[in-house]
Amino acid sequence: MSKGTILVADDSPTQQKLICAPFQANGYEVICAKDGCEALAAVEKGSQLALAVLDVVMPNMNGFQACKKIKKVRRELPIILLSTKDQESDAFWGKHQGADLYMTKPFDSEELFANAVKLMSRS
Repeated sequence: MSKGTILVADDSPTQQKLICAPFQANGYEVICAKDGCEALAAVEKGSQLALAVLDVVMPNMNGFQACKKIKKVRRELPIILLSTKDQESDAFWGKHQGADLYMTKPFDSEELFANAVKLMSRS
């Protein structure tokens, strides 16, 4: 039985697998999107999501844009932005768009999962 559904948006199939692995190993179902447009569509479709993990640099709609639009539809949905952009201003901008957490790549899978569990327990 699934513990919940996680939305993962990243344009790199390799990064998608790395992000999905700890969630799948712990009993979560994962929906993958290759850009912000697909991520937003999954949210608008009414998917019962527990959390979203969004890459920042994606084609069509970046993670910052997707985060802002997703929060307009599902304000309570916890969102983690995950990016190679490691400037303090990037993290600030991510939080300003509605992200609950901003993490940089490369990331530690256990840390990502632990932070996700904390965010899901608050919502």
